[in-house]
Formats: sequence, structure tokens, C-alpha cells
Amino acid sequence: MNKMLFSSAAALMLTMGAAHAQEKTLTISVYAFAQDEFKEIVYDPFEAKCGCKLVVETGNSVERLAKIEANKANPVIDMAVVSMADALSADRNGLIEKIDNTKLSNFGKLYDIAKDPNGDGMSVGYTFYATSIVYRTDKMKIDSWADLLKPEYSGHVAFPNVTTNQGPPSLYMLGKALGTDTPDLKGAIEALGAKKDDIVTFYVKSSQLVQLMQQEEIWAAPIGRFSWAPFTKLDLPVGWATPKEGQTGGMNVMVLTKGSKNQDLALEFMDFWLSTDIQTKLAEKLVDSPANKEAKVSDEIAGNLTYGEETANSLKLIPSAVALDNRDAWLSEWNAKVGQ
Repeated sequence: MNKMLFSSAAALMLTMGAAHAQEKTLTISVYAFAQDEFKEIVYDPFEAKCGCKLVVETGNSVERLAKIEANKANPVIDMAVVSMADALSADRNGLIEKIDNTKLSNFGKLYDIAKDPNGDGMSVGYTFYATSIVYRTDKMKIDSWADLLKPEYSGHVAFPNVTTNQGPPSLYMLGKALGTDTPDLKGAIEALGAKKDDIVTFYVKSSQLVQLMQQEEIWAAPIGRFSWAPFTKLDLPVGWATPKEGQTGGMNVMVLTKGSKNQDLALEFMDFWLSTDIQTKLAEKLVDSPANKEAKVSDEIAGNLTYGEETANSLKLIPSAVALDNRDAWLSEWNAKVGQ
């Protein structure tokens, strides 16, 4: 009888332990982009590895940060992926924790620019991208960002709206080319405003550019490298410019929600995502350019990504503090000089 009671108690404890393991849940907040690929490459394998449940919430940055802010006292999100500037904003608002990179076994494999993007220890980069100029190699020559404003190319250039991710970085590089690269971007916005009637469109979505180039309505436009692949499929001679001022771009980072009850599991998930294997698989699917320098892909795939240490080190990124402190002024100046 005692043996039966002991066996029953042991079985009950095992059942409770299994149930407890199944109840271990990690809630993450991510961009809606490429979720089928992320499920296949990242989410499902991590669930299998950790024996936990992954709850994935998607949305734009404004919505997702607002939710973290609204639940500041009782966090419902454990970790999130955001832009560098949004990470700094979250830090300023007391929404995120310092990341203990000693718990990230893959931290040392990252490019230097990804290890501590904002210099505050509050985020770690998992992907980055270059921003440069896609152009018709048979119609024009691009040696400088300022070439976009040359009279001979009037009526053949598109430029990103200041409200887009590509807008401020492109203005930043245009300002460098014009010798007016101040944080307020006034010089670049003023120069663009003076030529606004020569610009085909101030685009909001890069997807519209492929059709415009196919129809030969534009010859050139600044874009992020993640938008490059569709242009290579056009039956037209197109190139990716390497202006003398360099390339700009952006980086997406991982952050840990302040007060999260699953911080160790969140760090485990971050480390999994940063691993050479996962970063390589995401790169091979053209989902993300790898921040892990040990991730290797074929030359063909690399040509569609922001890839390699030389490229990573050459990117001239707008400092997050500059972006945060000047966003309103940029928009005000844009509306006054360019309109839209």
C-alpha cells in the first residue's frame, strides 16, 4: 500500500513538473516582416529547444512601444526588437533593462557596431542594413550623393520622404556631400526643397520604386539594401552606388523589458537568435543581414544583403540621440521647404 501511495505521489509530481515546464512562456514583440520565415527558422526551433511556449506579438514600432509603456508597472512583453533610436527612447523612458552580455555566448561573434549600438549597454544589434542609391548605369553616373541633384538628372530621381526610415539617413548623406551635415539636416532639406519640382516623387514605400524604374520614369533613388533584390530582376542595367561620402543605413536591436519575469529565458532566446546557425539561415532566406560575423553565405546571396566586416565598419549611421532630439525639427523643416 505504501509503495502504491509513493508511486502515485511520484507520478503526480512528474505530471506537475511537466505541466510547469509547459507553462513557461516567453512573450516577444517584433516587426510583422517575414513572420513565416521567422517561425520556421527561429520560433519553432527555440520552442523545441527550451520546452517553452513562445508568444509572438507584431506591429509597428509606435504601437509596440506604446504597449510596453502602458504596461510598465506590470510588463506583459519580455523582449522586443526595435530600431536603435527606439531603443534609446525606451531607455530614456525607463522601459528596458541593461543586457548582461556575459549570458550571451554569441556576443563575441558580433560585429563591433552590433555589440552596444547606443553605447549604453541597453541593446544588442541583430541585423543592420546599408542605405545607398540604386541607379540606371546606362543613364547616369553616381560618384556622390550630391549627383542626385544634378540638372542633367532632373525629372528622373525619386527621394524618400523624411517620415520614412530611409529619409533622414539619405538627407544626412546628402548633407555630407554638400558640406552641410549638421544634425538639424537643414542644409540638405533646403537644397532638396530648392529642387523639389525636379524630383519625380518623395516616396513612402520603396515597393513603388521598382515599377517606376521598370516604366523608366526614374533612373535613381536612395533605398535600403533590403529593397535591392527586386531591382536586380528588372531587365534593365541597374547598379548599387558606392558614393565617395560612403553609405549610411540602420540597425535593428534587441532589448529586454524592465521588470520582465522571464529575463533569463529572454536572454536565452536572444542568444539563440544571435547564433551563427540561425543568423546564417536567416541570411540565406534573405530575411536579415547577419550581425554575427561568423555567418557565411554564397556570393550570390551576399550581393543582396549588407554583408561583411568591411561593409559593417563603413556604415555612417545617424547617432540615436541625434535622431531622437531632432525628429520634430526635421519634420517641421521638411514641411516648410519641401512640403507633402
